[in-house]
Amino acid sequence: MAGHIQPVPTRRPLLRPQARHTINGLLFAAPWLIGLALFWVYPILASAYYSFTKFNGVQSAEWVGLRNYIDLFTNDPDFWMAAYNTFYFAAVSIPLAIIISFALAMMLNAKIKFQVVYRTIYFLPTLVPEVALALVWVYLFTPGTGVVNLPFDWIGVRGPCWLTCPEWSRFTIVLLALWIIGQQIVLYLAGLQDVPQDYYDAADVDGATFWHKFRHVTVPMMTPVVFFHLVTSVIGALQFFTVPYIMTGGNGFPANSTLFYSIYLYRSAFLYYKMGSASAMAWLLFMVTLLITLIIFRTARLWVFYAGGEQN
Repeated sequence: MAGHIQPVPTRRPLLRPQARHTINGLLFAAPWLIGLALFWVYPILASAYYSFTKFNGVQSAEWVGLRNYIDLFTNDPDFWMAAYNTFYFAAVSIPLAIIISFALAMMLNAKIKFQVVYRTIYFLPTLVPEVALALVWVYLFTPGTGVVNLPFDWIGVRGPCWLTCPEWSRFTIVLLALWIIGQQIVLYLAGLQDVPQDYYDAADVDGATFWHKFRHVTVPMMTPVVFFHLVTSVIGALQFFTVPYIMTGGNGFPANSTLFYSIYLYRSAFLYYKMGSASAMAWLLFMVTLLITLIIFRTARLWVFYAGGEQN
């Protein structure tokens, strides 16, 4: 008679399936998490600490408390000039960009011949690299020899000084910003094509004119697009760097009229080696951007409308 075989007891797994899946997921995500910690989290925390120190990037940081912030507000006229130039650029370029891109999108949305060609032409400037665009812009707006001044020469009038005098240099940068609004035009075009045709048909039945339909149908339905454009433009304008830096070499010529906040931050950190002051400037920029963005979000419920007539 064969002996009775005892079953081999199964070992209980050390980890539950849910815990094992969590560990496997963390292992797969570990490269990204390590990169996030090294190149995002640590620099943010380090800049917050260095903003309260005197630090040149080489020697040990010396704790100075709020001195960097106080010096920026009380002993640094370039800081105020850079802030003024940046807010001037944002206050002028953003409303103009919204109005012009909206108007161009309305025209490009009309049923006209060569519609695709016109849309492509308006979008082309956004495909040019910013460095090349800045260099071409300098060539076009050079007083005396620039192509833009040729019409003034034809009528015997002296053209504006553009980038060579403080009176025109800021507005010249604004004009360049308005030259590269192709992406915003496409955004508004998409929004216009998403407006239900039923609203326009109902307005036609009521005898509404083009202006009435634009004011009471188009504009309210486009407010979510305007809201998105406004938020992203504010964030981008306050960090405007590449184009003015290439056009002026980062020296703020003429008379610091093109010295933007981000350029002065860069100069403080990597030209003057005032890492502590630059870190303080970075955190001030973050706080101002956050405050303006929160105000826009807070007020959006008063003027942003969605389909069905609901407000945000």
